[in-house]
Amino acid sequence: MTHQPSPAPGDARVRLARIVSGGQSGADRAGLDAAIAVGLEHGGWCPAGGWAEDRPEPPGLLRDYPGLREAPSARPAVRTGLNVRDSHATLIVRAEPVASPGTDLTAEVAERLGRPCLVTPGDARRVTSWLACLGFGLTLNVAGPRESEQPGIYALTRALLHDVLADDDLS
Repeated sequence: MTHQPSPAPGDARVRLARIVSGGQSGADRAGLDAAIAVGLEHGGWCPAGGWAEDRPEPPGLLRDYPGLREAPSARPAVRTGLNVRDSHATLIVRAEPVASPGTDLTAEVAERLGRPCLVTPGDARRVTSWLACLGFGLTLNVAGPRESEQPGIYALTRALLHDVLADDDLS
């Protein structure tokens, strides 16, 4: 058996076992794509039929994200609740205050269920420090506005998660 070095305190890829999201355009989708890019387990619940604003017809998201599971309802609020429930913590990326009922609901459900929730405009150091306080083997729910609610949020979230997940020393 070979000895593996201990993970660095901020080693997000070791701390995170899985990233989940509802797959909506914007921050949710960036969470899934960031996990895929680094080979991290990913999934979560999506509305029935795989609905997203940019993929309204079945199979929708399920065509490209087979790790997602269909919620028992097409209502996005149902999958939001399931993703918060099935994760240890929720990261909400929100560059500026914009109207986003789904994002607001995510924060409310996290509070109601007693799950840690961090809202950030994209501060990788803050996210890494927060994750370091939460433990290991985490399932992280990634959420935030749809791309139509906050243009550019996909790119911001993807860059943030790239920085957080690259802040490792796995060798």
